[in-house]
Amino acid sequence: MANPLETIRKFKNRSWREIRTRGSQAISARSEQAGLSGKLPSDEEFQKLLDKSQFDKPETSISAQAICDKFYENSEFSFFPAFRRKTETIEAFRRFFGEKSAAVTIDKAERIIEGRFDLLGFSNLNFGAEVDWHLEPVSGKRSPLRHWKQFKELDASETGDKKIVWELNRHQHFFTLGAAFHLTKDERFAAAFARHLESWIKQNPPGTGVNWISSLEIAFRAMSWIWAFNFFAGSPSLTPELTHKAFKYLYLHGRRIEKYLSTYYSPNTHLTGEALGLYYLGTQLPFFKRASHWRAIGENILTGEIEKQIGKDGVYFEQSTWYQRYTADFYIHFLILKTLSGEESNAEPPGTLEIRLQSALDFLMRVTRPDGTTPLIGDDDGGRMLPLTAAEPGDFRGTLAVGAVLFERGDYKRVAGEVSEEILWLLGCKGLEAFQNLTARMPSGSSAGFENGGYFVMRDGWADTDNYLLIDCGEVGALSGGHGHADTLAVNLAMQGKTLLIDSGTYTYHESSERRDYFRSTAAHNALTIDDASSSEAAGKFSWKTKAAPNVSEWIADERFDFFRGSHKGYERNKNAPAVHERSVLFIKNDYWIIRDYVETAAKHNYALNFHFSPETNPLLEKAAGGNTCVGENPSGGQPGWRLFTFGDNGGWQKKESPVSPVYGAKQSAPFLRFASSGTGAQEFYTFLLPSEKGFAKPEVYETIITGGRAFVIVYRDYTDFLVYADSNENIIRTEFFNTNFRFLWARMSAGEKLPEEFVLIGGTHFTLDGREVINYSKELRFAVARRFGNKLNVRTNESLFSVSIPRKAPSTFILKSSGQS
Repeated sequence: MANPLETIRKFKNRSWREIRTRGSQAISARSEQAGLSGKLPSDEEFQKLLDKSQFDKPETSISAQAICDKFYENSEFSFFPAFRRKTETIEAFRRFFGEKSAAVTIDKAERIIEGRFDLLGFSNLNFGAEVDWHLEPVSGKRSPLRHWKQFKELDASETGDKKIVWELNRHQHFFTLGAAFHLTKDERFAAAFARHLESWIKQNPPGTGVNWISSLEIAFRAMSWIWAFNFFAGSPSLTPELTHKAFKYLYLHGRRIEKYLSTYYSPNTHLTGEALGLYYLGTQLPFFKRASHWRAIGENILTGEIEKQIGKDGVYFEQSTWYQRYTADFYIHFLILKTLSGEESNAEPPGTLEIRLQSALDFLMRVTRPDGTTPLIGDDDGGRMLPLTAAEPGDFRGTLAVGAVLFERGDYKRVAGEVSEEILWLLGCKGLEAFQNLTARMPSGSSAGFENGGYFVMRDGWADTDNYLLIDCGEVGALSGGHGHADTLAVNLAMQGKTLLIDSGTYTYHESSERRDYFRSTAAHNALTIDDASSSEAAGKFSWKTKAAPNVSEWIADERFDFFRGSHKGYERNKNAPAVHERSVLFIKNDYWIIRDYVETAAKHNYALNFHFSPETNPLLEKAAGGNTCVGENPSGGQPGWRLFTFGDNGGWQKKESPVSPVYGAKQSAPFLRFASSGTGAQEFYTFLLPSEKGFAKPEVYETIITGGRAFVIVYRDYTDFLVYADSNENIIRTEFFNTNFRFLWARMSAGEKLPEEFVLIGGTHFTLDGREVINYSKELRFAVARRFGNKLNVRTNESLFSVSIPRKAPSTFILKSSGQS
């Protein structure tokens, strides 16, 4: 029996509207269990659900054939244009995507006929030739047939992983069967669809079983059926009688979604996906009296939620790139269907939908890596809006390609690259033609900051051989943070086009709490851990006991460099030994990265800098100059090599393997390097990531002695570069040739030169070079960039441009005395 005090606490902070909604849902569920509602309508009851004014003889009983005819009559103008000229669509598919793509689709469809399915990260799951719609084949468990309200949604002990069961019961494989049917004209694929539809109806009485739990899953299934009816139009396997029976079930789907919207349960992609399902039902089944109501509910939710779920900077509010893509796809479908309906909406200010959708696509464009994939930040649930493409799970470019056509965005086309199957299915042959005729253009600028969402992207161009780094300094996520990870200040990195550092992914929600917690822990990301703890503490599968409090202190995107500085207080929760972590990243464009990690604490802690490498890499521990160790990979097969150096007060490297998950349900081993140390009081770490290129000696980094800060020499290509960090702006760091109080100073000196010819300075007021005062400001400058040509030093700051003459002095060489590597 529920604790009355706990019940009171739950309702204490809820609005009357929420209490009323939840109460109504509870009453509806009780009514269903008592057999008073939710039953399949009889033929006579079904007739009363129809808007007979839409039919030729409204005074008579409407036949199954007449309802089918009305459905297809409506689809001619209200459904996606790929189905208006199916022969032309299939010819375009073969012409643009080739026989190989066709063969992949047909092979999947053949296996579906045999009862073998590719779902999420699982391949060839066997549900039987006569599909068991309640089986979870990984665990071998079969869900019992009882009312949906009697299941615990997050409990896998009885049902196995419900996500696997639900993924099958979304019936998105109907799309694959439909595509194969049109590619081959083979009636076996239509017969398989009809057999699956009939058996599903038989095995899933209304409200009974695991497949009626989630309104979102019901919405996905409804949308799949509607697509299937369009694919199999005219097939003798799809009889009017079967379609009539399916329409009864679709009516129940609509009523179920409408009654049990996730307005207060999961007002995220659950709610918007449900709304899209209602919008599909309302626009594609207009012969129901309820259709206009479903359509209005769906439209009102979607237009109302877009500004809540997509921030002004385009970032999805749950801090997950996978769910960001989901959301963009939902709104693309909505926008296309809304346009096809030909009706104007009064539920939103003009342009809000299009503007906010473009901002979401802008973000997806900016975070796309040079190899065309997107980092899987936060949760990845493995599902898709529809299986419109056979692209790899982390390849979101198809969504950008559709956006390119919808909004005539040449920059989206430039990043999307090739024409995509999504364009054909959603926009038809005219969409393909529009994409082909659109002029691709480079996105404006390279690096970008999304300060509301907390993501910062450093890149030096848009070629597939460019450099890329993304750092996450956002919240764990909106609502309960259920789809966020403890990844504050984590980075993803690609060097010269090759993806090196990756997030570990998600792998599972339900297999085990240990697996779930590991994949969203800080240790599973490229971040610093203290005492093996996470920056945010998990409290359950989709909640957190504590959350890191991130703060962005500085973001500078310049043509020569990018700089980020941020921190979090996730480790302050240890009241006996609190610690604050700050991470700074300096990116010298077209060159390399420097990362500084600083921990403010008075206590003793164990530290680990975690580096998770792509499975395609082979990092090795190497001996570097001075007898110390670095991590590296040699150039091979046209791929660049690289070296990684980390400096701390003590510590060393640990080389391991760790699991990474490219998509929900799949995992593989990948290289995992960890720089581990311990210390008392404030700690400081410097990491350098540099390319190692053919024709040049391997880069080397070593530390030198200075007073009032830290200094490093970087031997790279034919340069000798320097990094100087000042502990405080109050003191001047003095060297043989320059004095500075800038917190970061990077300098470059070419072979044969006696003074550096290039400088990047961040956060200071004073800089002299070879005795000549260059900068002396009363207030702190954010940055300065200087380039020397002979005796002339050209300086650009965040406030001004000027030049300074540097007098020639003694012809000695610029040297920083080495203290050896740490």
